[in-house]
Amino acid sequence: MPETVLITGASSGIGRATARLFAQRGAELVLLARGREALEETAAEVRAQGAADVVVCPADVLDEDALRTAVDGAVTRFGSLDVVVHSAQVIAYGRLEEVPKEVFERVVDTALHGTANLARVVLPVFRRQEAGHLVVVSSLLASVATPLMGSYIAAKWGQLGMIRVLQQETRDVPGVHVSAVAPGGVNTPIYSQAGSYIGLKGRPPIPIYAPERVARSIVARLDRPRRLVQSGFANPVVILGFRLFPAVYDALVGPLLRVFALADDDRTPPTEGNVFASQPAGNAEEGRWHGLP
Repeated sequence: MPETVLITGASSGIGRATARLFAQRGAELVLLARGREALEETAAEVRAQGAADVVVCPADVLDEDALRTAVDGAVTRFGSLDVVVHSAQVIAYGRLEEVPKEVFERVVDTALHGTANLARVVLPVFRRQEAGHLVVVSSLLASVATPLMGSYIAAKWGQLGMIRVLQQETRDVPGVHVSAVAPGGVNTPIYSQAGSYIGLKGRPPIPIYAPERVARSIVARLDRPRRLVQSGFANPVVILGFRLFPAVYDALVGPLLRVFALADDDRTPPTEGNVFASQPAGNAEEGRWHGLP
């Protein structure tokens, strides 16, 4: 029987790359994101890659009722739900006092309430089946801090704490697994689509990885569930510096961020980006940079 996989954030970036890899395994796919147009593009791609079946469900992870409808529909159609990959996220750049309150809260809500909403509707299904894998796309920035990304860092630190709680709370069902995959810089459109209040758009910091590399780590969790996997060889070095040499780290992180994580050639007036709504024209698996495969 093919595995049934539900993916949030499936219209772009890591979610889209993950859908493609599961399609190559012959999976039945349920694709979620806010915008139908880009989802339909992803659906066409994964059908061509060999997906056994594809269902498109435009939905925001902050809408728990829409998530429940998608999950219930998947179980009704396919008989079970084997894997859920949660990769939906948005970013806003700016000093904490400069990012508008509603933008800051939306970035945090997408990670925290979005993850909680998904867990509330997915884990009861997994418990009934006594089996299932929830894989959440975390971030290097769930373990370190940088200036100008306070909303995203608050979102990811909180999300990672929630993931650990979910891992503890599912220990009573050995067949249910919750894993987190934490990439560093990835060549996806999330940076150019981000909200920005610094006059510049973002870019992935070096080393930059292809989204397929992270997708491979996500798919690998099905055979090797892990509490947290760092997807990027530089991640452990950065985390070690943050923890062991905080004064040095704090002195260097701001200048390094400005050089390696902001796009000087991509200036922008203050914008909320795609924080509140999908931007179909900007959705794609890869961004405009080169990522290591």
